[in-house]
Amino acid sequence: SDSRVSPLLAARALGIPNLCIVNQFQIIIPRRKRLLRLAKLTETGGLAIIGKIWVSGTLPLLIPDFPPPYTISAGNLRMPIAYFRRVRFVGPILPVCPDELPSKEEIRERLGLDVDKPLIFAPISGPLKERAYIIEVLRRIFANFPGDYQIVMSTGDPSNPIVVSKHGHLTVYNWIPNRFEYLKAADVIVSRAGHGTISQCIYYGKPMVLIPTPSHTEQMNNAIRVRDMGVAEVIEQSDVNMETLLKAINKILRDDSYRRNIEMIRREVAGVNGLKTIVETIVSVAKGA
Repeated sequence: SDSRVSPLLAARALGIPNLCIVNQFQIIIPRRKRLLRLAKLTETGGLAIIGKIWVSGTLPLLIPDFPPPYTISAGNLRMPIAYFRRVRFVGPILPVCPDELPSKEEIRERLGLDVDKPLIFAPISGPLKERAYIIEVLRRIFANFPGDYQIVMSTGDPSNPIVVSKHGHLTVYNWIPNRFEYLKAADVIVSRAGHGTISQCIYYGKPMVLIPTPSHTEQMNNAIRVRDMGVAEVIEQSDVNMETLLKAINKILRDDSYRRNIEMIRREVAGVNGLKTIVETIVSVAKGA
């Protein structure tokens, strides 16, 4: 089960082996002042009931995140100490590993990108309602960026994967099927603060400028976490403009500490393979059933 309680309860009632995969243990409700008490009560009660079900499965609870001290979703995984005995950090699920691709320079040449200019890659994903505004804001800003950058942006619409526009140094796609090639070719990533995107950036050793979705507590926690790890800058959506974005990108490109930090973490987690571990665990449970 991917966090859902109902299939876990059904499996236990039928005597079927089961396991649960989650990367957000804490139930977090965006806080408004007049609903603060209700939010706290709901979070506490929900955690007590749902959390107990999650950790009482056939196997330990699987968390597709890096083991401590490099856990991205640490702010969303607060739980009673007793539960940690039933938790296993298996690593994020990565569809394409960096060593499966050609070198950064080879990819740039093949994609027709300048080998020497800094490449900013902005893969914007998520529900249309959440990404529509920031896509238009970033499109306007990037179109007026200095010419010594090259920028590739994806608007996250797989229904029509063609070039939307090309404006000098800015190329905007609806969808990029080979996004991992652009990820490896990039110098800086500009994106939302989803767990999947951040974990991919860490695996590929790419520092980030993160713009969390407003009122999305999980994304804000993720963004603060990697900022504190020294591999990202964070800008709230309401503060995104030419000045703040260019300043954050220049800071990352000019301060070697971001690259050193992300490279150190990348080396530490390179051997963590969440996909392989989860598949092996599922097969093992199935064979023992």
